[in-house]
Amino acid sequence: MEVQNARRWAPRGKQAWLAVAAALAIASGVRLLLHPLIGPFMPGTAFCIAASLVEYYFGLAPALTVMLLGLGIADYLFVPPYATIDVFDREDVILLVSYPLVTLLVIVLLERLRRAQFRAELIASVAQSRYEMLLRHDNERMLARRAVDETHRLLRHLSHHHRTFILIQALERNALHQADDIKLQGTLPRLPNEIAPGPRFAEVHPEDIQRLSNALWPGGHRVRLRNGDGRSRLTECVCERFTTHAGDFLVLRIGT
Repeated sequence: MEVQNARRWAPRGKQAWLAVAAALAIASGVRLLLHPLIGPFMPGTAFCIAASLVEYYFGLAPALTVMLLGLGIADYLFVPPYATIDVFDREDVILLVSYPLVTLLVIVLLERLRRAQFRAELIASVAQSRYEMLLRHDNERMLARRAVDETHRLLRHLSHHHRTFILIQALERNALHQADDIKLQGTLPRLPNEIAPGPRFAEVHPEDIQRLSNALWPGGHRVRLRNGDGRSRLTECVCERFTTHAGDFLVLRIGT
């Protein structure tokens, strides 16, 4: 995978150049402290380390700046004759060859490693996003399959209990959750009364029809049904919930 933004891993702004100034100041200070002990030996080592650290945290341009400015400071302060630019001898040539060569090698390797690291992080982030998308699609597919299975179960239920079927009520998606909350508080829930009558609907007492249209939820119910002689008797009924792709439904039938 080609990642164009891998070259832009380093932070930008004033912070990088403040780090350049701080790295040069610290490297110069450390080298000045060590100068009485080591003299002109390895004059550019501190600046090479500073350039490498700046490269790791802030990128190529600030590191090259530290390298070039560090080369001038090291040649001026730590290569004899000190604090003069009139003399150009063998020590100056050694510094001008060895210091940039070693520092550039380290900087280039660090730059490649940082770009590879940033590229791997970008690819991992893209892979994580795609994985989450696949999970959402799988969840949606499972919900759709569950809704289809529930629809088939509803149809089988209606055909099997056709002779005991009283009514079916369509609900909003969150209606039953609201009903459960209200039941816990001790009051009767009021649900949307979109009711489709069944074969036994006409036998139900009108007061029970009114009560069921306002307070129907899954579970057992006692309903007054008229007999052939016109009298009413209490009958145990069962209400079941079905969640389909078209919505939620409550089906009330005579218990068997």
